[in-house]
Amino acid sequence: MSQQCHVQVRFFRPPANLGRFFTTFYLAEIAVPHGGRALDYLHPEWANLRFHKGDELNAENYVGQRISGVDFAATGPSSRALRFEVGTCRIWGIGLMPLGWARFIAAPADTLADAVVDGNAQDAFAAFRPLADTLFGEVPDVQAELARISGHFLAMADVPLPDEARIMAIHAALVDPDVASVSELVKRVGVSQRTVERVCARAFGFSPKLLLRRQRFMRSLSHYMLDPSLKWIGALDGHYHDQAQFVREFREFMGMTPRQYAALDHPIIEAIMNERARMLAGAAVQALDAPDGERGA
Repeated sequence: MSQQCHVQVRFFRPPANLGRFFTTFYLAEIAVPHGGRALDYLHPEWANLRFHKGDELNAENYVGQRISGVDFAATGPSSRALRFEVGTCRIWGIGLMPLGWARFIAAPADTLADAVVDGNAQDAFAAFRPLADTLFGEVPDVQAELARISGHFLAMADVPLPDEARIMAIHAALVDPDVASVSELVKRVGVSQRTVERVCARAFGFSPKLLLRRQRFMRSLSHYMLDPSLKWIGALDGHYHDQAQFVREFREFMGMTPRQYAALDHPIIEAIMNERARMLAGAAVQALDAPDGERGA
C-alpha cells in the first residue's frame, strides 16, 4: 500500500567528457514513515542503473517480470510503465543515453528492452558489479559516492565506438518535436532506413516508429505532470490527431487510462520530475534529453 513519503532528489551532471553517454547521475533519498511502503510507476525512459541501500526495493514490468530485494536494479530502455515499491532508502541512479548503452552495456538494447533485472545476476551488467559492491560506505557521503561513480565510468570510456555519429544523429532527430515520421527521421540522419533500424535496435532498443511514438507521448505526459491544470487535452502534443488517439497510446504505454493514472498518487515520480525540471532547465523526464548533454524541451 502506497504511503505519503518524503523524497529528496539531487541531480549531478557527469564529468564533461562523459556527458554524451548519460542523462544525469542522481541521488534519491526516500523516507517512508513507520516502516511503510511507497508505490509509484516509472514512465517510459532510457535505460537506468540504480544502486540501492535501505529497505527493500521491488519492481515489476508489464509482462510480470519482477525483481525483489535487490541492491542493483537495471532497466533496459522502456516503452511501458514499470511499477515499483520502496521503503526508506537511498538510491543512486545513472541514466544511460543510447550512446551510453552502446558504450557500456554488453548486449544489444533490443534484447533487454522493457526488462527489469537484478544487475548482479545479468551478464550484460557485469562491468558494474564492482561499483555496486563499493558505492556505499558505512556513513552516507554524497561527494565520495559521486566520485566513485564518475571514476568507474571514466576508466571505461576511452574506447572507439562504431556508429557513434549515427547514434547521436538519430537521438537528435528523435528529440526534435518537428520530426514526426520515420521518413523524416531517416532524411535527417542521412543514411538508409535499414541502417537507422539496425542502429536503433542496437542502441535504442526499439524500432524508429515506436521511438517516435514514445517521444510524442512523453512530451504530452511531461507537460501534464508539470502542470495538471492544463488537463489532458491541454497537454497533448501537436502531432496527435485527437484525444482518442492519445488515450489509446496512454493505455499502451502506461497500462491504464489517463483518468486512472491521474487518480493515483505519484509520491516519488512527481518529486523527481519537479526537481529535475527545476535543476535541469525544464527537462522533467530523461526520455526528452538530447545528446551532448543538452536538455530537451
